[in-house]
Amino acid sequence: MIDRKTQMLADKHLRDSARALVDADIEHLKADLAHKGVGERILDRAKEGAIDLYEDAIDLADDNKGAFTALLAAVAVWFARHPILSAFGFDNARESEEDEEWDLHDGAAEH
Repeated sequence: MIDRKTQMLADKHLRDSARALVDADIEHLKADLAHKGVGERILDRAKEGAIDLYEDAIDLADDNKGAFTALLAAVAVWFARHPILSAFGFDNARESEEDEEWDLHDGAAEH
């Protein structure tokens, strides 16, 4: 009987200690959230993720300089495609204007 009572008191003490730890953790979280809100935490985490992504992209570009240069060249050629095609005589601007004129004449003829 004494062993059971001793065990019960030890268990109660252990339970009370665990409850005190949980209460302390809850108070710590409340104080931490009062200091820095959830929105700020989300923004900080997003910033950290963006910084990590940027650093990974820089490392990848450093490791693959040839592929990165080829990609930049392809983008530059894409944006300069009209002047390049015009230089070689493949100017589609006049043809597309003529097509639009025909479309306008066809639309007027239908009415």
